[in-house]
Amino acid sequence: MKQLLLYCRAGFEKECAAEIQDHSAQYQVFGFCKLTANTGYVVFEAYDETTLARFFRDADFQQFIFIRQWMLLVAPLLELDPKDRITAIVDATLSAELSGLGQIRAEYPDTNDGKTLSTLARKLTVPLRQSLRKAGVLLLKEQQRAAVLHLFLLSGQQAYLGISYPENNSELENGIMRLKFPNEAPSRSTLKLEEALIRFIPKDDWDKRLAPGMLAVDLGACPGGWTYQLVKRSMMVTAIDNGPMAQSLMDTGQVKHFMVDGFKYEPFKKNVYWLVCDMIEQPQRVAERIADWIINGWCQETIFNLKLPMKRRYETVKEVLEQFENKLLKAGIRYELQVKHLYHDREEVTVHLRNLVLR
Repeated sequence: MKQLLLYCRAGFEKECAAEIQDHSAQYQVFGFCKLTANTGYVVFEAYDETTLARFFRDADFQQFIFIRQWMLLVAPLLELDPKDRITAIVDATLSAELSGLGQIRAEYPDTNDGKTLSTLARKLTVPLRQSLRKAGVLLLKEQQRAAVLHLFLLSGQQAYLGISYPENNSELENGIMRLKFPNEAPSRSTLKLEEALIRFIPKDDWDKRLAPGMLAVDLGACPGGWTYQLVKRSMMVTAIDNGPMAQSLMDTGQVKHFMVDGFKYEPFKKNVYWLVCDMIEQPQRVAERIADWIINGWCQETIFNLKLPMKRRYETVKEVLEQFENKLLKAGIRYELQVKHLYHDREEVTVHLRNLVLR
């Protein structure tokens, strides 16, 4: 097969397509995308099977921004008989000569219609796993290091079948990190920062990089959704916003609130570890201000959002990040950069940067 199936947020199919074509071209893999708006997935068809397989093996999945999950298709679109879906799926895996796979994931698009398939996906998983093990497609015990078999349901009658590799895919079902909204948080935006911290900071580093007592600054903090995540981790936070902060956060004694423009505020001392920012402003302007903080040594790590325009979203992200990185490189900054369109993001992407010089 010469096709990849890519998961994305519904409405971002064009960005997903632009991204896969951009990255694949760097590996001399060329092809075209098949997509329909608001479906939550894209099919990329390459002209050459061998080079596509090499790209799928070697390209770093973590570098993708808009692509939540990817898989290499192993069969044409399956037609499923509602009376016996299992047989068609098992037969397709045998025709593809699959074996030694570690697990099966039954998934579906992240759309309103797709979510109606969640019950069917759960019901199929156990009997399908049993049948695939009996057929020798799956290992007898789940193996996290072995390739993953994905069944991507489009409906009760159609599905895609593909594989991914655990060292180069999303470990999350549907590529989605689902979090529970804490009732005491002042806004749902808190989930954006929580997801970013979990995704970007390795759990083994939390004790030293998300440590109690650290000093943090939140630009555009009102009403405190992002500040809440820092306070919850026992940090001392300087909240910068002309609007009011949630009283519950002020009552903790861990927050100082200054009614100042986030683009003008400068810290009094160079002892801030974290800078976070979710200001509603042009992405170019936000990136420039964050770069100033890094270059001036005002913080060591930062997580910030770039709000996206309605058109040219992928191109805008690339342009802004290129300008951002060029500014840092000219200043001699060594850094680690991660960018992702998170599940809890909407018309924005989240950026994490760690200054390696100050580590």
